[in-house]
Formats: sequence, C-alpha cells, structure tokens
Amino acid sequence: MYDVAVIGAGVVGAAIARELAVRGADVVLVDAEDDVGNATSKANTAILHTGFDAKPGTLESRLVARGHTLLSAYARRAGIPLEPLGALLVAWDDEQLAALPGLREKAEHNGYRSARVIGASEVRAREPHVGAHALGALEVPDEGIVCPWTPTLAFVTEAKRHGATVLLSTRVRGAEPRADHVELATTAGGVRAREVVNAAGLGSDTVHRMFGHATFTVTPRRGQLIVFDKLARRLINHVILPVPTAMGKGVLVAPTVYGNVMLGPTAENLDDKRATESTEEGLAQLRAKGAHIIPELLGEEVTTIYAGLRAATEHDDYQVSFHPDQHYTCVGGIRSTGLTSGMAIAEHVAAQLGQRHGLDLGEAPAPDGLPEPPRMPPIGQAQSRPYQQPERIAADPSYGQVVCFCERVSRGEIRDALCSDLPPATADGLRRRTRAGMGRCQGFFCGAAVRRLLDDGPDAPLTAEVDQ
Repeated sequence: MYDVAVIGAGVVGAAIARELAVRGADVVLVDAEDDVGNATSKANTAILHTGFDAKPGTLESRLVARGHTLLSAYARRAGIPLEPLGALLVAWDDEQLAALPGLREKAEHNGYRSARVIGASEVRAREPHVGAHALGALEVPDEGIVCPWTPTLAFVTEAKRHGATVLLSTRVRGAEPRADHVELATTAGGVRAREVVNAAGLGSDTVHRMFGHATFTVTPRRGQLIVFDKLARRLINHVILPVPTAMGKGVLVAPTVYGNVMLGPTAENLDDKRATESTEEGLAQLRAKGAHIIPELLGEEVTTIYAGLRAATEHDDYQVSFHPDQHYTCVGGIRSTGLTSGMAIAEHVAAQLGQRHGLDLGEAPAPDGLPEPPRMPPIGQAQSRPYQQPERIAADPSYGQVVCFCERVSRGEIRDALCSDLPPATADGLRRRTRAGMGRCQGFFCGAAVRRLLDDGPDAPLTAEVDQ
C-alpha cells in the first residue's frame, strides 16, 4: 500500500513525486514510457516563463509565477542549466505595437512589474540582426532558457533517494476507488495507493475518465521546431517572442542552453496523440517566420528538427481538480508552461492532499531547511564541462576520452549516466543525460561507440579510432 501513486513521469508528475517523497510520503511513480520525461517533456521550447502574459486570475498565472521562483532556485542548487537572458516580445506591425502597453498592464496584473516597452532603435541596439520591420518590443528581463530534460531527471532522482518507487513501461489500464484507497490495474499488475494523482499529460483525460469524470478533452497540439548549428548563436542575444495569439505564444527564436538557436514552434491541433513527425508544410512555415524575425538565420546550417505534442484542452486554464471521496487528484491540461510551473503545481497539490484528503504529510521545509538536491551533470554550454577540467581528467582520465566530438561528451560522462540512479534504456535517453549524439553529425560518428557502451556496459572496449 503506497501513500500516493503518481501517474505520469513527465516534468509535472516528477515534480509532484519529488515534493511528496521529500515530505515523507511513500510514493510510486508510474509511466507507460521506458524513461522519465519521454513525451511532452522531452520536446518543448525550454523557456523559463515569468507568467507575464498568462490570463490574470487563472491558476496557471499564479503557478507559473511561483514556479519561476522555485525552479530558478532549485536549478542553482542542482546544477540544472539555466540562463536568464531576458526576452523581447517584438511588434512587427502597428496593431502589435499598439498592443504592447496592454501586455505590460497584463504583466502587472499578474504581479510582474519589470516589463517595459522599448522603441525600434533600442530593439536594434539590443538585437542587431533582428528583421528590419521591428517597430518596438516589450522587454521581459526575467524570461530565460533552461534545459528541458534535466529538471525531470533531477526530480525523479531526488524522489528515489527519498524512497520513491519508479515503475516505467507500465501502462495504467483502469482505476477502482475503494473506501480508503484506490486499486490501479496496470500492465505490470495491481498497484494500491491511498491517493492517486493523475499527471498523465496527453493521457490525462483518459485517466480522468477512469474515475468517471469527463470535464475536459486533450487535443494534442503539435509544435514543430528547427534547431540551428552553434555557429548561429552569434545572431541572437535574447529570447525573441511574438505577440501571443489564442493558439499559444507563437513562433519564437531563442538560444538553447546547449549553444544552438531554436526556431518554432508551430501550433497544429491534431487527433492523433502519437503524431510527432515533422511536415514539409510546418517546416516551410517556420522558415518563413524565421526569415522575417532574423533574416540571416536561414543562411545557417540546421542541426536537427523535431516535434512535440502539448496537452491542449477546450479550457484556457490548467485542469486541476480534487476528489477526496475517490482519493483522486487530477492535474491535466498543463500545456507548455509545465516546465516552469511544475514545482509550484507540486507544492499546490501537496498542500491540498494534506488539507482536503487528510494525507499525513510532513510540513514543507523552510527555505534554509530544504534537503540538498542531487547535483546533475553539467551539460549546459555555459557550464564548465568535464573535458575543460584538467584536474578532473588527471584524477579520472575517462573524462578526457571524448566519444562524441560534436558535443564534447566524454566516456566518463557516459559511464556516469549508465551507472546513475536513473540509467537510460535507449540511446535517446542517454542523449538527454549527456548530449551524446545531439550535435551537428547527429551521431553519425559516435553512434556505434555510444551503442556499444549502452549495450555492453561502460567498460566495453571501443574502436581504436575513438579510443585515440
């Protein structure tokens, strides 16, 4: 009998599992995928949002603002790559320019008071490569970029170190609320818990219906993105945002914490929750937008393209609801802001489980009493990487044995990932932990060596060429 079963090991479910485990609950985290963060959480725009443009008064606006504070502090302590570059929300026509003061007022209603409207000349001074039609911008100095993968890994690692159980490749088939607990039917057998939290992302509406509720439907919203080579990084200094629409925040141009430049996403409502392929039409749309925002960007080499699905619903707010009589909590419709708000959602859910459901949780620790999080590997471009550390290489030469030359990933880092609390099951999972294979050759050179280490273990012999 677990205290809490959390369904979904994306960034939100991982944050909830961590929060509950740190506060003393016996937690089981269940996910259908073979790795944590393997759906929406692995393919997003990786922006640290302030919540300046959220709808005032919504749960989302409150939790994104709180999440910005919590994740910023946690990232510093856990070594999660995060760069507070600031954002410019650029107006390209008179209508958009006229909307900027209203967006600044909206930010103030959301409690964010650092935004300011700047003119075309300042935009040009701050971003010399921006398109000639920029008429002005709203500066949002506290927006930033963050690693999209490391937070989920850190949260689940910390939850495991506080006793949580992680069940991957385990799909929930049904739920039966009982008088004092819930029986979950899964592909790995029965799971019994006093409380169940549904953080299943794209599948959150399906799980919601298992408990007899049909208050929202997830419509997968596909976002396609283009990632440009690191040589394009000189073209941009901030996150460049569009004026948002009803479909989302629109197409942006942003640096990544790995030193690349990203263009996207599209916003396509679909019926298929597995449709993560890129399309000719979507990429053409992005290239047209990119040529308008940063004209020189289209002359740079493309490293990769990818697409992710967001859990959009018919509502304009998060779908968080509490059902004490069923020992059930729903955390659905979180969309793309969940990376920023995840820790705040977890805090909110933990408080309600204690108050409404009567779950016996310890008090949330004071800031100076927080447990020390796991220190995550330094995979950000602005961090000191192992290949740059002579003392570390002298102590362990494997950190000087580079396997992935595009991203400067050493054998020691791959070994550490394979021997970690959450070892990867696939090359894609290893890439998210180390950057191996995500560079300009996309694993053409290092793929065989990485595969051998993954299949045969971290001490497997490699080819002479790689060993040299």
